[in-house]
Amino acid sequence: MPVITHAEAYLVDLEVETVRTDALQTFVKQETIFVRISTDDGGEGLGYGYTIGTGGTAVLALLRDNLLARLTGQDPRRVEAIWRDLFLTTKATTVGVITSLALAAIDTALWDWRCRDAGQPLWVLAGGAKDRIPLYDTEGGWLHLSTEDLVAGALTSQAVGWPGIKMKVGRSPAQDAERLGAVRAAVGPDFDVMLDANQSLTAADAIRRARLLEPYDPYWFEEPLPAEDVAGHERLAQATSIPVAVGESMYAPGQFAEYLRRGAAGVIQVDVARIGGITPWLKVAHLAEAANVPVCPHFLMELHVSLCCAVPNSRYLEHIPQLRAITRSDIAIVGGHALAPATPGLGIDWDHDAIDDRRIA
Repeated sequence: MPVITHAEAYLVDLEVETVRTDALQTFVKQETIFVRISTDDGGEGLGYGYTIGTGGTAVLALLRDNLLARLTGQDPRRVEAIWRDLFLTTKATTVGVITSLALAAIDTALWDWRCRDAGQPLWVLAGGAKDRIPLYDTEGGWLHLSTEDLVAGALTSQAVGWPGIKMKVGRSPAQDAERLGAVRAAVGPDFDVMLDANQSLTAADAIRRARLLEPYDPYWFEEPLPAEDVAGHERLAQATSIPVAVGESMYAPGQFAEYLRRGAAGVIQVDVARIGGITPWLKVAHLAEAANVPVCPHFLMELHVSLCCAVPNSRYLEHIPQLRAITRSDIAIVGGHALAPATPGLGIDWDHDAIDDRRIA
C-alpha cells in the first residue's frame, strides 16, 4: 500500500484581476493556501484553499502546527478516513471557516493524488455525470459599475454565447430594480440574470426587494441574508417566486441539510474550499440531488468545473478568473459551456515557477 511520506503547506498572494465590489466589501486579493503531499511510490498531489484577503496565515498555522504531521504514514487512498481523523482532531475549532479551509487544502491534495494514481481526471473518478457545464459571468456585474456598464457587460456575455450573467444588488431598492430592468430590457427574456446581495439584507428588506425585482424574472436571489438566518431565508422563499440561492458562507453538510429540510434554498452554492474539500462537497451535492435541488457552486471555477461535471444536478458554473497568474492555461470554453478537463488529477494546469515566485515568507 502507498503511504504519505511528506506534506508541506505554503501561502501565495494573488492580486485581483479587476475591481470587484459587492454590498459589503471589496475583493482586494486572494490568499491561496497550498498543500503538497508526496508518497513512497513517487506520487504527488497538490491541493489548495483560499481567502479573499484575510485569514490565510491562520489557515497556514493550523496546517503546520496541527494537521500536516498527522498525514505521515497514512494511506492516501483512504480520503474518508483521513478527512474524519483531521476533522475530529480539530473538533475544538469546527465548524468554522479557518478549519474548513485547512481541511480543504489537504483533501483536494489527496484527491489530486488519488486521480493521478488512477490515471483519471477528477470529474470521472468523482462520478462522471457529464463532460461540460453552462457558464454564467460575474465579472461584468459588480456593484460599483454604472447601469450602462452593467448593460454593456451583459450584452458582451450574451454575444459570446454565455447563457447567463450575475449582477450585484445592494443599492436602494429602486436603484436595484432600475439596474436589473435595464439589463433585462437589453438582453431579452431568454437570458438568465442572477442576483447577489452578499448577505446584506434583513428578511423584511429581502421580501420587499424581491417583489420589486420579480417582474424582471431573475434566475435566483443569492445570499440575501446572513447565512445563519435560516428562518429568514425560509420566510423569503415562501414569499417570492425567485429561487433563493445559498451556500458560499456555509461550512458543514448539516447546515445545508437544515436549509433543504425547511425549504429555505432553491439553489445550493456549496464552495469546495469553504465546505472542507471534495469529500464533503460531494456529500452536499448528492444531498441536494436527493432533495431535487440544483447545485451551482461559488467561485473556484478551475476546480468546480470538474465537480460540476461529476454530479448530475449541477446547473451552472460561475466564471470569475482568478488563477491565471499561476496557471499556464485557462479552462476550455465552447458554446457558453466549460469543458471537463481531460488530464489526470484536479485538471488545473499549474505554473509552478509562478507559484514559487509569489510565495509569502
